This record gives sequence, structure tokens and C-alpha cells, in this order.
Amino acid sequence: MWPGVPRREDGRVTEIIAGLYLSPLELLAVLGAVALVVARWLPGAARPRVTLAAGVVLVPAAIVLSVTGMRWQMAPVLAGAAVAAPFALSPWLRRRAGRPAWRARWWLALPGSAACVGLIATGPVAAWAFPVPVFSEPSGRFAVGTRVVQWTDPHRPESFTADPHDRRTVVVQLWYPARKSPAGTPRARYLGRTEHEARIVSGALARGAGLPGFLVDGVPRAYTHAVFDAPVAGGGGRFPVVLFSPGSGGVRTQNTAWAEELASHGYVVAALDHPYDSAAVVLADGRTIRSRTTSSGDRDEDGRLAARWTAVRAADLRFVLTRLEHPGRDGAAGPLAGRLDTGRVAVTGHSMGGAAALQAARQDRRFDAVIDLDGYPHGPASPALRRPALALTQAITPATDPDYLPRLTSALEHSTATSYRLTVPGAAHLTFMDGPLYLPPVPSVVGSLGRVESPRVVAATTLAFLDATLRHRPVDLAGVLSAHGDLTVHHPDGTR
Repeated sequence: MWPGVPRREDGRVTEIIAGLYLSPLELLAVLGAVALVVARWLPGAARPRVTLAAGVVLVPAAIVLSVTGMRWQMAPVLAGAAVAAPFALSPWLRRRAGRPAWRARWWLALPGSAACVGLIATGPVAAWAFPVPVFSEPSGRFAVGTRVVQWTDPHRPESFTADPHDRRTVVVQLWYPARKSPAGTPRARYLGRTEHEARIVSGALARGAGLPGFLVDGVPRAYTHAVFDAPVAGGGGRFPVVLFSPGSGGVRTQNTAWAEELASHGYVVAALDHPYDSAAVVLADGRTIRSRTTSSGDRDEDGRLAARWTAVRAADLRFVLTRLEHPGRDGAAGPLAGRLDTGRVAVTGHSMGGAAALQAARQDRRFDAVIDLDGYPHGPASPALRRPALALTQAITPATDPDYLPRLTSALEHSTATSYRLTVPGAAHLTFMDGPLYLPPVPSVVGSLGRVESPRVVAATTLAFLDATLRHRPVDLAGVLSAHGDLTVHHPDGTR
């Protein structure tokens, strides 16, 4: 069960009620609509009072929802109420007009009432299937701040455009340990710095998944636990850095629950938008760059394209690390200047981002560890990894690409450091991002771990690995990891 979580928007506070994925106003609208249907079946003396009470609850709730922004899930609720209203009001109005009350026989009214209840029930079911995502409170001792920066590499041409003067630009969102903000401080919106950006990104993600945009209209309404530009946590210490690359068509915010959890435990997470690859990237000047990475339909050609795109992402990761090594140079990283420990850095990614993380770790010894979240290793398999790696995967089934496990195993076996592959039971590809928080709980899509357990497992396993490799904490890493699934350990001497 989720706790009620405050949401701040334009100075107003709403809540998502525990387990229902409805706001209080939405719940009132549902109850009022149901009461209108039930009124038909009550004794004559009670019917007018219940009908009046239902109207007093339903009408103001519907008006306020219309003004503040109504979710599509409320449409069937109001439709059911509109159909039921004439039948609930008719006896009352006829009596007040001095005419005899009339009520249809039960066997005629029952199918209509059942249809109205079914229509009304569609709303809560749809709200449960496509909810406003609710982020669990991070478990670490730090509050979480966030900041968005945009950097251009003057030495690297943009390979996705024909303009010879165009240079590669990336947008990076940082989550970091922060001081606790005063009560009532607005929280960062999910998916974007503004509602406009969040809706652009949400719509692009929906199109990329082949879904109508309205189905996920609750996603850009969500707020996280981070505070934009919050003061960095006190103490003067420096924090290890974790870079993150999203999946193909993914966005920098797609693993926000994971990023906030890591930041609350003392890490700085830097997640990238890769322009022309991420679904939609809103630049500082307001331009929106949409994805141009599409499948050709030919397996061999798609493999070559994926290797090329992975190389671009790996270069983006190396460039961002270079910028983070000098965060105070142009003030872009703001309060984090002097607080980043770029001598302790992990590179991570989901799906194609995981492949990019593996490539970046091969190419750049500044990365001390690498995490691959269910990513197929694209591109060259050399040089060998020289850093510890953790690969989280869903279950390998007959439907899995037959080359996936051999390529991943080869990458881990040819490492000169101990590496781990953890197969998480009940996981699907989208388990390793925020998808379970706002998509229908279809096991083949988001896994069967649930909306609470999915982010918890990803955070717990990656935190244990980061604590062991970046902070060198004495932890039984194999024991911690194996508690969450089927673990294979690859030692440098080739033993398992």
C-alpha cells in the first residue's frame, strides 16, 4: 500500500489516496456517482435525501476537477452519473411538482443500474492501471536536491545532423545529497522542469511505446521527493558519482526513483538525455529534439546501427565525466562545486544505456565500476573490462535473443575484476526503470514484482554493489545479491 503523498502544483496540494490511486476529489466524484445509482433502489423516504447528498458531493467535485485538470479516468465516472441522474431525480421532481411518483419495474431497471455501475467502476480501475506515479520516500539519511544542466562539447560534431558547425550537446540532470528543505517547499516535477516539458516528454514516451498519449496523462502530473537547487548537504565531504544512460528512446528521468534513493545514501547521480536518441529532449532555448533512432527491420543493419548509437552514448558519458571533474568552471553545477569525488565514479545504464556503460568503462579508466541494467552488449568486445561490473537481467527464456546471454557472459568473463550477473525472478525489461510505477501491472511488460518491490530490488542490489566497489565497505556482496535472485560470480581467474 502506498501512503498518501502530497503533490504541489500552483500552490495547491492534492493527495493520492493509499492504494486507490485516486485523489480525494476523484474519490468523492466516484462515491457521488455510485450514490446516484443506488438511490433508485432505496425506499421512497430515503431516496430524495440520498439523491440530494449525491448531487452535493458530485457536482462540486466535478467542477473543481474540471478547473484544476481532470484525468481521463474520470470520464466514464461522470458518464455513468449522467445516465443515472435522470432516473434518480425523476421521482423526486415529480413528487415536488405534485405528480405521482413513477419508478420502472426492477427487472427493467436492474440492467441499466448494472451498466451504470460498470461504467463508473471503469474509472477507478483505469486509475489503478494508469496511475499518477507515486515515489516512495528515499530511505537514506539525506534529503535530495536536483539540478539540470546543459553542456556542449566543442570538439565533437553532432553526428545526427548535416550541419558541420553543429556540436554535440547533452542535457544532464543531477540528483545529490541535500539539506532538508522547509515544510511546504515545492518538489521537483517528474519528467521535466516545467509542466510543459513534462507533457512533451510524456507524450513522446507514449508514442515510442505505441500508446495514445492520453493513457499516461497522469505521469506528467507527478512530483518527486527532490527539490530543485536545494542546498547541498553539510559536512564538507565529497560524494561518489554515478553516471546513468537511459534505454533507447528513454529519457534522463526514467530512473528517478532509483536516482533519488542513491542520492539519499550519499551519491551524486548524473543522468543524461542523449539528443536524437532520447524520446524528446527540451533544450535551454526551448527547442525540442526528438528521437531519430529507428529500426531498419534488418537484423544485421540494426546491429550496426545499435553499435554506432552506443558509441555516441559512451562518448557522451565520458564527456560528462570530464565536465563533472571541473563543475565550478562555468558555475553550471552550482552548489556541487568542490563536493564531487570524481576519483570514485561508476557508470550505469538501462538497456542500450547499459551497453553504453560497458563501452565507456572499457574505454576510460576513470570509471571505477559499471552497472548494466538488462542491457544487450553492443559494439566491440575489446578491450577487456578492467573494473568490477554488475549486470541485472530478467529471466532468460526461449523468447530472449539467443545472442544476449553469450555476449553478456563473455563481457563479464573477460574482465580483470570480479563481476556479477544477477537474474531477478519476476523481472521484465521495464522492471529496471520507473515503468512499474505508472504502467499497468502486466508481467510481460513490467514484471510481477509490483510497484513497491520493483524499485526496491533495483536500488538495494545496486547500492550494495556501489558501497562495495566505490566505498570499499566490508560487505558480503555475493550474499546480499543472491538474496534477490540467481547470482553468477565471474572471477578474474575464470572461475565461477
